[in-house]
Amino acid sequence: MKAALLPAAKRRRGPRVAVLALVLCSLLVPLAFLFDRSQSGYVTTDERRRQVSQLFHPFHAFLHMLIVSGCDVTFALIAKFHGGFQEVVLPKFDRVVKRDGGGAVNGLRQDAPKKIPNGNREGLHKHKQTDRQTSHVSTKPTVLSTPKIDPSEAEKESTQGTREVSKDRKRRDKGTNTEEMENVKACQLEFGSYCLWSREHKVVMKDSIVKRLKDQLFVARSYYPIIAKLEGQEELTRIIKQNIQDHERVLSVSTVDADLPSFINKKMDQMEQTIAKAKSCTVDCHNVDRKLRQILDMTEDEAHFHMKQSAFLYNLGAQTLPKSHHCLSLRLTLEYFKSSSSDSDVSSAHKFNAANSRHYVILSKNILAASVAINSTVSSSKDPKNIVFHILTDAQNFYAMKYWFDRNSYREAAVHVINYGDIIMEKLTKFSMPHLYLSEEFRVLVRSTERPAEKTRMEYLSLFSPSHFFIPDIFKDLKKVIILDDDVVIQRDLSFLWNLDMGDKVNGAVEFCGLRLGQVRNLLGSTTFNPKSCAWISGINVINLDNWRKRKVTENYMLLLKKKKRAQQWAIWKENAMLLTFLQATWKENVVVMMKDEASLRAAAFPLSLLSFQNLIYPLDERLILSGLGYDYGIAEEVARSSAALHYNGNMKPWLELGIPNYRKYWKKFLTREDRFMEECNVNP
Repeated sequence: MKAALLPAAKRRRGPRVAVLALVLCSLLVPLAFLFDRSQSGYVTTDERRRQVSQLFHPFHAFLHMLIVSGCDVTFALIAKFHGGFQEVVLPKFDRVVKRDGGGAVNGLRQDAPKKIPNGNREGLHKHKQTDRQTSHVSTKPTVLSTPKIDPSEAEKESTQGTREVSKDRKRRDKGTNTEEMENVKACQLEFGSYCLWSREHKVVMKDSIVKRLKDQLFVARSYYPIIAKLEGQEELTRIIKQNIQDHERVLSVSTVDADLPSFINKKMDQMEQTIAKAKSCTVDCHNVDRKLRQILDMTEDEAHFHMKQSAFLYNLGAQTLPKSHHCLSLRLTLEYFKSSSSDSDVSSAHKFNAANSRHYVILSKNILAASVAINSTVSSSKDPKNIVFHILTDAQNFYAMKYWFDRNSYREAAVHVINYGDIIMEKLTKFSMPHLYLSEEFRVLVRSTERPAEKTRMEYLSLFSPSHFFIPDIFKDLKKVIILDDDVVIQRDLSFLWNLDMGDKVNGAVEFCGLRLGQVRNLLGSTTFNPKSCAWISGINVINLDNWRKRKVTENYMLLLKKKKRAQQWAIWKENAMLLTFLQATWKENVVVMMKDEASLRAAAFPLSLLSFQNLIYPLDERLILSGLGYDYGIAEEVARSSAALHYNGNMKPWLELGIPNYRKYWKKFLTREDRFMEECNVNP
């Protein structure tokens, strides 16, 4: 009988082992997590990189990056959100295959997915490849009068100015070392427009002696552990150690030559003599070489760490509302609730849905930016009395915006401020996206294999956000609108845009044919599309709302978004199949949270905007708007002055201290002056 029970006992042993494994796992995983967080002891290079990623954990800014290479296409999409850097592994594609001699794209051959590193450190770590080979062993704003310019002359001037943009950039870059320019572009892959800003604001430091001290210190450190192992060299070891400590003490308080003490020359001579004695000893040069390379790697990692810190602060400054602007918003909100004045919307309500009015829509959370966009449009218009501006803003800025535009008038134009969140929650509950998203900006590196002499170029594109796709449902009575970004300045009359015959097209936009859909097919999924179609940009977009509704653009967008979420869920499930067997309930909750993450939604703006409007773009003249005033230092003054519209896309907005000084004057020209609240809050962009 006892022998008969033995198999049953063996059968029960399996679950016991599984339970014991789960208990051990639950105990060891938290301990491993705590040990991994330890800050004590020697910090390795990998640990240093992990700490750098943790430094950026609270950063709220959002970063998109695409790498596009002519016909040989490699992509990396990086989203930066509350949880740090999210890296997406994308497949690599071989050369585009052409057929029939007509240039029609037949397809791309997909290789195995290749992980793209977090950032491009090619320039910074170029020597490491060599190392591995060798060591293999009611204040009214000032409304300006409409410029009196002959249309033909204006068009001619604008055309000439637009052509001069590329020429001016080539002249600017001609005197710059080609290798330096490529390093700047490589830097932009990881840090974006910070590299352009830091290049313009580079300070030449007088630290030649400090650099010599550091060189001596590195050489001494490389010899010290080797000399310390030699017999009979105890005195030399002590002298080297003393000199190292003296140098470290001086460098800890000195960054430039002026900080150095008067006796530094004597210390340098002593170190030179000590290093000469160390070199005279019989040592293994391979060990010295390896030590020097280790020190160099650590130094470069430290430099990269400080680069990340600087880029973080730069982006923080670009994404954070200045204190004076925050003060202005609070004061206006307070005054709105204190004021008993009548609502100006009542007097202009009849214009808000009038069919004969020209309706402009602006999505904005910035009072001054929206004010300048409106004032510049009105000032440049020949018939402002029929203009109506609809400002979609969030609940935080709604009352401040409303009070500002109640106090200020812009000739005969009407301004309608709308709480976007309230509209979505009350009337458009099916969308369940009450958060207001502004135009999304992407930076694209284009490598041309057909023209290798041009090497690479960096472009910054802005596209519609999820909030843009609900405009037809918000304005159900309107048939046509022009959507303006709030970082746009209008310098010419836009009346001709209202007379465009767009046919069955939906979105009148400036196309960017430097990037075609066929080049980003791995980002667009399995949806059918024309690979020859050009990308397009936001800034000034003429929208035929009737065609939008007929083509069901919003419904198609929501369907594409749903498919993308499902694809992400499936990818996450496959990567974590083992974890699902143990933590199934917890994982389900995590999937829901991840799919609702703001960064994931905003990262989808690039493929979804391009797919939603494929074959629905009415190309506008590229001379209509000059882009790049928020990152490009190479635009000539006469080009900016003669352009019909200016787009400050990029991080260096004109209302920030980071703004490019040469371009800020065009924006400030339309800024409201002598406002009491601006003076009290010291608002002076």
